[in-house]
Amino acid sequence: MDDSSKDYDIVIIGGGPAGLSAGIYTARARMGSLLIERGMVGGQILSAEQVENYPGFPEGISGFDLTQFMHQQATGFGLETVMADVTGIEVSGERKVVKTSQGDFVAKAVIIASGSERQKLDALGEAEYTGKGVSYCATCDAAFFKDKPVAVVGGGNAAITEALELTKFASKITVIHRRHELRAAKILQEKAFAEPKIEFLWDAVVEEVAGKDFVGQLKVRNVKTDEESVLDVSGVFVSIGFKPNTDYLKGILTLDAIGAIVANDKMETSVPGVLAAGDIRSNSIRQVISAAGDGATAAIYAEKYITG
Repeated sequence: MDDSSKDYDIVIIGGGPAGLSAGIYTARARMGSLLIERGMVGGQILSAEQVENYPGFPEGISGFDLTQFMHQQATGFGLETVMADVTGIEVSGERKVVKTSQGDFVAKAVIIASGSERQKLDALGEAEYTGKGVSYCATCDAAFFKDKPVAVVGGGNAAITEALELTKFASKITVIHRRHELRAAKILQEKAFAEPKIEFLWDAVVEEVAGKDFVGQLKVRNVKTDEESVLDVSGVFVSIGFKPNTDYLKGILTLDAIGAIVANDKMETSVPGVLAAGDIRSNSIRQVISAAGDGATAAIYAEKYITG
């Protein structure tokens, strides 16, 4: 492609709130800026039907609308966007080469904001029934389970938010959690415990997803007693955490135990001129507002790096 030979001041990898905020700041600073996104601009928040805790929107706003506004704002300042898979980064002094499915892009600084992906259960049948009752997004798929029993696996904010979303459609929701207490925020716990459609299966893990053409049962094991049981459901929503998209960065940047990028409070990584922002950063709190803040911080310090 024509752009593959063009040099930029800053290349931003990832089009979620962190990458988009970085793009707003770098483009507004009149830095030649390119954002690379492999899917649809917006990131994980695209699946959120209603974001209630982002300042400035007292009635809430959909994740789609919020990130489309961000992208519109960034492109208005001159941010360029390309759809491509990033396969690697090569650093040679001040020259960084971002290798992608659409060619190589050269930059003086790189901001990595490519987020995380949903963790899988690694249970028998999970892959086979993905799209056939196994889902990772209630906002996307809840309507397919009208008046049917479903399960949600997980105990954090995301899992309980999914369970509450499903109450609009499903006849019954069983939350399966490997511990005996939830990690979700208290306000979400209160809503879930007060909801008659939601039941809890504590100290349990899913061993197998089974059925015929679609999910029909989950084989569940109690982690304390090893007792096994079968739960009849038409679907299962997996919400057990995230895996950072950093496979291509191993051996290049310092990563933590789960593969997230280690960065300081300036978003600087172990390689000068390479910064990290958002969910991909170690110890991220995985909130839109913090991702946006990370992006702005990374953009400011990327500019300082370039200008010396």
